[in-house]
Amino acid sequence: MANKVYKFPEGFLWGGATAANQCEGAWNVDGKGLSVADCTTYKPNVDIKDYKAQHGISSEQIAEAMKSDDTRQYPKRHGVDCYHRYLEDLDLYQEMGFKTLRVSIQWTRIYPKGIEEEPNEAGLAYYEALFKGMRERGIEPLVTLHHYEMPLYLANHYDGWYKREVIDLFLRFCKTVFERLGKYVTYWLTFNEIDSVFRHPWTTIGICEDRYPKDKVEEIIYQCVHNQFVASALATKLLHEMVPGAQMGCMLTRTLTYPENCNPQNMILALKDNRENFFYSDIQVRGAYPQWVFNYWAKKDIHVDFGLCDEAILKQYPVDFVSFSYYMTIVDSIDAAKREKVSGNMATGVKNPFLDTSDWGWQVDPTGLQYALIDLYDRYQKPLFIVENGLGAYDVVNPDGSIDDDYRISYFREHISAIGAAIGGAVGAGAGALIGRHMDKVAAQAAQIRNAKVEEVTDANGLKAVKVTFDSGILFATNQATLTASSKNDLVKFSKVLKDNSDCHVDIYGHTDNTGNDAINIPLSNRRAESVVNYLKSCGVSSSQFQNVVGKGSSEPVADNSTAAGRKQNRRVEVYLYASPAMVNAAKSGTLSE
Repeated sequence: MANKVYKFPEGFLWGGATAANQCEGAWNVDGKGLSVADCTTYKPNVDIKDYKAQHGISSEQIAEAMKSDDTRQYPKRHGVDCYHRYLEDLDLYQEMGFKTLRVSIQWTRIYPKGIEEEPNEAGLAYYEALFKGMRERGIEPLVTLHHYEMPLYLANHYDGWYKREVIDLFLRFCKTVFERLGKYVTYWLTFNEIDSVFRHPWTTIGICEDRYPKDKVEEIIYQCVHNQFVASALATKLLHEMVPGAQMGCMLTRTLTYPENCNPQNMILALKDNRENFFYSDIQVRGAYPQWVFNYWAKKDIHVDFGLCDEAILKQYPVDFVSFSYYMTIVDSIDAAKREKVSGNMATGVKNPFLDTSDWGWQVDPTGLQYALIDLYDRYQKPLFIVENGLGAYDVVNPDGSIDDDYRISYFREHISAIGAAIGGAVGAGAGALIGRHMDKVAAQAAQIRNAKVEEVTDANGLKAVKVTFDSGILFATNQATLTASSKNDLVKFSKVLKDNSDCHVDIYGHTDNTGNDAINIPLSNRRAESVVNYLKSCGVSSSQFQNVVGKGSSEPVADNSTAAGRKQNRRVEVYLYASPAMVNAAKSGTLSE
């Protein structure tokens, strides 16, 4: 794999990642409050394979941390002093050729306790300067809103994410951030590695386990993560309303699990682990709980309180893209107790004899990254971000200050090749060019339709696609979903485009302006999208072409809703034509017409 050359798509975002709680330092500077991260202790004498001892925390340890000003025992308090040296860091990132940089905002720099009515101006000013500095250097910010740094006050007084009130407090934080910083940021993430709630509940959701009855901890954690799911959906809604064109993503640890062998029992073990990993992204991407979770709760007598509209909120406001961390893979075995173990990113598993192991005890598996990318894209059909990957090692510093780290270079070379293999395996550069020229013809044909705006866009696989926007003011009477006679004439012509290009898949999205509330706008936009689909079907367009028909209400405005002209632009129907698997296969075989 390492010797094969792969061509990455135009505009591919190369970069790196930091986390505010790990790099900023300045833990008590300029009004910043204490976070759960500020209680994390350095444990040099604890075995790195003893995960529970490494990452666990007690009420007594939290109390000690609150009284201490020490920064050595609590290393996240000093980090690398990025708070004062961020301009130097940005210059280095620019020198490295970064096109994007993942960073995070510390809630406690904006609202020190999480409950304040007014934000901390010093915190906002810092992040504004950071994001402006990134933009000035041609670096696209990718910003995580909640990265293991919940306000300590909320953990102590609101039971972390257990109490419903925290959702509103988080949304206040989000609104403040979007209002002040939204003009600098296109890509956002809600919660870092949201699947870590059971591995380390303190840093993820602010839950210290010894504060609760042991038989209730699991239920409490599930309630916390449910509240985070709702908060993620509402933050997505808020972002789309406040920052048109911005996108929200979810983020999980991709803990890809292999069975030890083809023993069916090992296959089932791996299946269950992978399903549990997908649980967290399924809800944020698909907008609904999988049935197996409800079955599990019933079996364990776990009761999670849902708000009256929670299920509708999750369904209406899914994320726009999927991001994940990838460091290693895990092996499951029914004989795990008899097998050698290895550590990993917040996890342990059975040693894979086919893989090398890093100095940290993590198994190195670049092919697993290729697998994960293909698997995630096939599952969700959403753009993907790899937002964490890298190698930890016991580096030796030479007398001149340099480090000979060929092992790290090799690690990145192999993992980047795996990304290229995943992209190339999906389509390939030559096939992509054929599809591009084919879609050019589709766009030219669609452009002949009266009252239709045609744009060339890129689909989730990096391939050229076509977006056709119909103004709902032309298609529909006000507050109606019944097609007018003139719009039917236009759609008859458009149906010919679809029938002539039956190898295109089609998504249709209905939109409204912000007049009225979601209870009105979501159903109205759904009915408008369905009216278009049903009429196109009546014109002979195959049902199999239509993949997604969704009403998005007022959540994705393209213009200012405060003006009549802006509202008119927002009342629209969007149609996306993109390559179907049949078109991709034809392009790969060279039989696709240009």
